[in-house]
Amino acid sequence: MAKKFRVTVDGETFEVEVEEVTKEGAKKEDVVKKVGEVKEEVPVTPPPPPTPKPTPQKKEVEVPPGGYPVTAPLPGKIVSVNVKEGNKVKERDLIVVIEAMKMENEIYSPVDGIVKEIKVSPGDVVEVGETLLILETGS
Repeated sequence: MAKKFRVTVDGETFEVEVEEVTKEGAKKEDVVKKVGEVKEEVPVTPPPPPTPKPTPQKKEVEVPPGGYPVTAPLPGKIVSVNVKEGNKVKERDLIVVIEAMKMENEIYSPVDGIVKEIKVSPGDVVEVGETLLILETGS
């Protein structure tokens, strides 16, 4: 029974069919039935260079005198904004919830004040340091 093998010699590939010889004195032609050169050319194209991710530009926010910007302490997606413009907030009141790494992070007011302007809404993606809202502290 003949077996087929693929053999590579000096970078060239050959397909060889070999039959086991059991008799003494068998001729070489009886042992090797077929030798055929197999050349498989596979075009190699280098992968395209990775496209750099655009660096998000921080939105410059103008803070009015007496205003206090509340910024994102971590990157994430805004889940909820728990205040409205004009609301009075006290220090440690919940103002925004940000989802980061499948965890909801509650952002509390760092000072007493009135919500002057809200810069984000649910679904927005924010970066570290991005202004979430501006409080009017009166000082």
